[in-house]
Amino acid sequence: MKLQTKQFGELEFDEKLVISFTEGLLGFEDYNKFLLITEENGTFFWLNSVDEPELVFPLFPVGLIVEGFPDEKNCEIFGIVRLDRDPSKITINLKAPVYIDQEGKKGFQKIIDDDKYSIDYKLFIEN
Repeated sequence: MKLQTKQFGELEFDEKLVISFTEGLLGFEDYNKFLLITEENGTFFWLNSVDEPELVFPLFPVGLIVEGFPDEKNCEIFGIVRLDRDPSKITINLKAPVYIDQEGKKGFQKIIDDDKYSIDYKLFIEN
């Protein structure tokens, strides 16, 4: 299959790589099929909608910044990133993480009911 995207150009992919989000993502419930894209030596992952190729969510692995985060069996946990030209303003949503089971090709998003997880956790801290 092929997907034409603004960010990555034309992507050719096997349908077996499509991750199904049965309930979509919060605010984007009508979009259920996504590709998880990584760039060699890249910092972020990208969750690109197959249904709407211009819909792309930057992701960052939560485990790299938070220990003991609520996990789900066989799933990798990602936070959706809000990008900004100023690195000190780049944030990650830890309140509503995205869980992806790469083997089962399924994903979902859930809200974590714990005030210690913020929707705008600063990803990069100035020293």
